[in-house]
Amino acid sequence: MKTTITQQNYPWRWIPSLYFTEGLPYFAVVVLSSIMYKNLGLSNPEIAFYTAWFYLPWVIKPLWSPFVDIYHSKRFWIITMQVLLGMGLAAVALTLPLDQYLRYSLVFFWLLAFSSATHDIAADGYYMEALEQGQQAYFIGIRSTFYRIAMITGQGLIVILAGNLQHSYDVKTAWQITMGLLAVILIVVALYHARVLPRVETPARRIQQGYFQVMSTFFSKRHSVIFIAFILLYRLGEAQLTKIAPLFMLDDRTQGGLGLTTEAVGFIYGTVGVLALVVGGILGGIAVAGKGLKYWIWWMALAINLPDLVYVYMAWQQPQSNMVIYPLVAVEQFGYGFGFTAFMMYLIYIARGTFKTAHYAIATGFMAAGMMLPGMVSGWIQEQLGYPWFFVWVLLAALPAFYVISRLPLEAEFGKSDASTTAASAQ
Repeated sequence: MKTTITQQNYPWRWIPSLYFTEGLPYFAVVVLSSIMYKNLGLSNPEIAFYTAWFYLPWVIKPLWSPFVDIYHSKRFWIITMQVLLGMGLAAVALTLPLDQYLRYSLVFFWLLAFSSATHDIAADGYYMEALEQGQQAYFIGIRSTFYRIAMITGQGLIVILAGNLQHSYDVKTAWQITMGLLAVILIVVALYHARVLPRVETPARRIQQGYFQVMSTFFSKRHSVIFIAFILLYRLGEAQLTKIAPLFMLDDRTQGGLGLTTEAVGFIYGTVGVLALVVGGILGGIAVAGKGLKYWIWWMALAINLPDLVYVYMAWQQPQSNMVIYPLVAVEQFGYGFGFTAFMMYLIYIARGTFKTAHYAIATGFMAAGMMLPGMVSGWIQEQLGYPWFFVWVLLAALPAFYVISRLPLEAEFGKSDASTTAASAQ
């Protein structure tokens, strides 16, 4: 029997740490790995192709999400996966001194990706079990913010550390230390969650309820085609930008990049970027809880895509002053934080009903495909077009999402907090 959600569950004790931990291994696998391989001398097309494949476990995680939903508790899966993630990051660190480091590190990054995808299934299901709809809307900005703080940590603070270590050690040793530190963080957080995560879930369903029933009920949802199109297209431009932006900043100015050091890139994303992202994510959650997702979805779609103009400007002008680059990155990060709120909230909308944990996992599987497939070709597209026209292409790639949004089914009250709904009814 499900425990009633009360203040004694202390959501503030576990939501920030849970979503920080969900984000950190994800960005270590799909983003931090790109910077590491860039430092180790791989080309942009090689990096984009290899690291885009890391998205595959998130694409196919719906294949095993029903088992996470019906076997054992989400709390068990969360803690177990965090321990495995810590061990996997330690394994990556141990492969780097080897002659065949690329082959072995790719294997362990893949295993990390599978563990991280499983952790995502459990964490998102736990979130929906532990909080009611009004609380889900209120905390959507908080969870998105701490997920993005994990991104900033992965491609900001951790990158700064790796860059600074390269002044004292060779590149491989610097990254060994960096990956070892990430491993320690994951193990410590697993121990913390073993103490603080409340037991608030319904008893696990029996496996006899059927794997295929879980899958079929998702695809038989009304408007399932529109749902899938939205998931795949909402971040079509951003999927390519995310893969190439750090490489653009690191590439030499003679190659069209900004010629920044590894430390500088980490500092940009770890200071101004994180502040803008936090503000955008929190404001996005508050906005949806106040007036509902239907009111804000168009504005949030604009917010996540239009600020990509700053990269068009930087590619054409190649500014040298950090006082120019910092506010431009801040604008893009604020827009991402604000706009991503609509995307995550609509995934919750899609997952409503029976098997919501598994259905949410299926939705995020399509989300990963929407990042993986454009990411795989982004390096080739950038190489063909050059940085300036590549970022123009990123803007144009956002257009299909707006057509799909015009067709989305969405109730006006969805996402509003209970207080906002009550106040509106009283007027």
